[in-house]
Amino acid sequence: MTAAAITVRDPDHAALRSREAARRGFAGLLVAALAVLVLAVAAPQPASAAADPGFVNWIKQFWPTAKANGISAATYNAAFAGVDRPDPDVLRLNAKQPEFTKSVGEYLASAVSDARVNEGRRKFAQWKPWLDRISTRFGVEPQILVAIWGVETSYGAVLENPKIVRSVVRSLATLAYAGGPRTDFGRTQLIAALTILQDHDVAPRGLTGSWAGAMGHTQFIPTSFLQYAVDMDGDGKRNIWTSVPDALATAANLLAKNGWRPGETWGYEVELPRGFNLALADEKTWRPISDWAKLGVRRTGARPFPRGTDKAKLILPAGARGPAFLTLINFDVIKRYNNSTSYAIAVGYLADRIVGVPPFRTPWPVDAHPLSRDQIVKLQQVLTARGFPVGAIDGKIGPGTRDAVRAYQLSAGLPPDGYPTVELLARLGG
Repeated sequence: MTAAAITVRDPDHAALRSREAARRGFAGLLVAALAVLVLAVAAPQPASAAADPGFVNWIKQFWPTAKANGISAATYNAAFAGVDRPDPDVLRLNAKQPEFTKSVGEYLASAVSDARVNEGRRKFAQWKPWLDRISTRFGVEPQILVAIWGVETSYGAVLENPKIVRSVVRSLATLAYAGGPRTDFGRTQLIAALTILQDHDVAPRGLTGSWAGAMGHTQFIPTSFLQYAVDMDGDGKRNIWTSVPDALATAANLLAKNGWRPGETWGYEVELPRGFNLALADEKTWRPISDWAKLGVRRTGARPFPRGTDKAKLILPAGARGPAFLTLINFDVIKRYNNSTSYAIAVGYLADRIVGVPPFRTPWPVDAHPLSRDQIVKLQQVLTARGFPVGAIDGKIGPGTRDAVRAYQLSAGLPPDGYPTVELLARLGG
């Protein structure tokens, strides 16, 4: 999940309580009571023989920041009870720079496997009464919610894996303590996690998630939980860890608040006519589907488009040799959940398969191996030196790099699909 906005306020330049604390009337606490709470935090806590003194000291030093954001000492003490050393797995994963990624085809093979499709159909039937209620309330189609659930946690199966699920407070404190690019993320999310505990949506023992703090059936980071979480089952708690209705409704709320269009799909697999101008597949140009049809773009399987007035973009996620898609606004809304083209296609495709839409017709190229991070950096450097600026040289394939690749391809008389390959890098002399 992408982070919702929240500001971590340090005590030297911020008010003593957050908006959430003020709303709950914490401003009326007596000074004497506050003093007792502060003493409770300052008091030495029992430490295990393997305690990390630096980490324990960091927890003590972070308390004023937590208090400045409206966290009570009781909440703070309960959250950090028994937490006296950083999570070694989080330290390892935080320091690891992923070198290789999967191609879209490789990713879809696992994310939308036959087993996951079949299990999704079972979950769809099992939870249909709740899904119908959620869909009526938020205007998001049930199959999309089940697909998000499937891609995020394999319908909750991941939550039963102790090698993956761990204490969110410890994980985020480890990220904040360790230093590096995720320090600010760790601090911000830790404050949000403590706020969740203070709101009594979950007990400290139940506040679990991934090493980076993604939580529950539908994997919300703490700030996004605070922004979107829903108590769908009416038990008084927003519980995305053990309440499937709450988790699915929370996902629906995120999509709805980010512009989901009820009754529209995410996109269509399409076929392009011979000689089609691939430069139009720039992932930015919106046209009514009827206009794309006039250019010869057809839905696969000779199926009609439901509405020619829907606006869509043309994308080639694996380049000219792979499938082509017209993606609608809902595709971009899915990317607000996870800003990845592969992820959005997986969710949309799994949702379609769950309700009986046939598989994609065009095969994914088996030899379309993504560039490594070092290769992407080299490509960005060479393109920039050749007069095709990519923007930031960051080892990531974003719109700027794709535009630069497309511009180079046009200048070299190559199909301008904007897709970076090892062959393209070699041609550039990289």
